[in-house]
Amino acid sequence: MRRESVFRSIIAVFLVTAAAISGYHRHRAEKVGEEEISLQEEGLPTAVALRSSGLVLMLSVLAYLVNPSWMRWSSLDLPRWLRWSGAVSLSLALWIFRTIGKNITSTVQTREQHELITGGPYRWVRHPLYTVGTSFFVSLSLLAANWFMGLASLSVLVMLLIRLPNEEEKLIERFGDEYRAYIERTGRLLPHIKRN
Repeated sequence: MRRESVFRSIIAVFLVTAAAISGYHRHRAEKVGEEEISLQEEGLPTAVALRSSGLVLMLSVLAYLVNPSWMRWSSLDLPRWLRWSGAVSLSLALWIFRTIGKNITSTVQTREQHELITGGPYRWVRHPLYTVGTSFFVSLSLLAANWFMGLASLSVLVMLLIRLPNEEEKLIERFGDEYRAYIERTGRLLPHIKRN
């Protein structure tokens, strides 16, 4: 039982830290961008489904933190080394948020002063925030040894994958051939593997 409280403490620290990093950078982006960012451009069904699956994910993590017995029905018997492997994904989030800066939005809409970011992790991957966000919550599900949290994380990823073509269309509208060339040299969620 003591070990479980250690895992819960790590998850709580990770969650608070990730929320602080995300909140800080999103707040800064909102202050810089004067225009209203709308969810309408991504489509109501996608917006509702994505946010609903994200809410289910967050509620499952919070339920585990408040009282692990609430989530016992979906617990897994994982070896300790595998559970501890979940403690590695947070540092990438800071790098991504620092790189994207004022260009971050919660929807497919770009800001009026939006810049195409191609440095840092964006040098290799067009949407590293989605990759790291998913791996972060999968990592939390490993720490919690809970299959439902992992499944909820993957459902959020599926919804993001459904939204991505629309998002990339908006970026092509905004940046044209520059974004098309960027697509050619980068992977969507993972770096391209070059074949000789």
